[in-house]
Amino acid sequence: MNPGLAKEIVLVVDDSPDALSLINDALESAGMDVLVALEGRQALTIASRIRPDIILLDAIMPHMDGFETCRALKADPTLKNIPVIFMTGLTDTQDIVKGLETGGVDYLTKPINPSELLARMKVHLANARQTVSVQSALDSSGQHLLTVDQAGLLRWATPQAHALFAKAEVSQEWLETEMKTQICQWFGLGNLTYESEIKLQGSDYPLELKFVAAQDDGDLLLKLIDGNRPTGSDLLKSKLEITDRESEVLYWIANGKTNREIAEILDMSPRTVNKHLEQLFPKLGVENRTAAAGVALRLLAVE
Repeated sequence: MNPGLAKEIVLVVDDSPDALSLINDALESAGMDVLVALEGRQALTIASRIRPDIILLDAIMPHMDGFETCRALKADPTLKNIPVIFMTGLTDTQDIVKGLETGGVDYLTKPINPSELLARMKVHLANARQTVSVQSALDSSGQHLLTVDQAGLLRWATPQAHALFAKAEVSQEWLETEMKTQICQWFGLGNLTYESEIKLQGSDYPLELKFVAAQDDGDLLLKLIDGNRPTGSDLLKSKLEITDRESEVLYWIANGKTNREIAEILDMSPRTVNKHLEQLFPKLGVENRTAAAGVALRLLAVE
């Protein structure tokens, strides 16, 4: 039994009984649970009912071939992150590229070498688990985050980002055309740095995107911003039982300003700023300005 593969569920899609038998024996020997489909439509039905950890997909099948099946899998938000390895007798570069372009992560030519297949599966399953772990952490972060590929196409978003898209009443078509085009043009300008921003056009509701980071797989992590969001001080006031002035002082503390700088910004004396802080600390349950700034930053970070 292979400890890196045991307990995983694999869906094998192939119209050849001989190929299915060979692969099934190899996978079961590695301790994996094996599901079998003879053609694409059957594979989609099985995958939607029992979500496999990885899919081995024959490229050439009757009715619905592997390329079409893979496109359908990647179009389903609940299935798109499952790694797909193509298996085929085709060795032409064009066919290999086609398989990868439809969403496959790897390509094995027949006859399949079981040892090579298991080794590659182990790598892709580990990558998939890491991706799921990262996305789960981001999903629970409470932030409006999303990823797009180099073509500007939306690949994943946190529940909060999906909720903001719904609030803005943008369509799937708008996401796949207008937003995609604008992101492509933005990327084309080059020199994207942390917090580079773009205001999205074509939506009645104001939306903005902020660049966060480039990921190892080439996708870009972006932050979706509500153009009608409250100001930083308004947001703090709405989430904390503090006055207007206290929220303004707290906001500028979170931005690293000194008492003298805050006094100049808010047109008050440094002494008055200090009095507001003395009232703020017990309300926030903290003892100093560093801890107060930490409270504010955590609240501002999820917007």
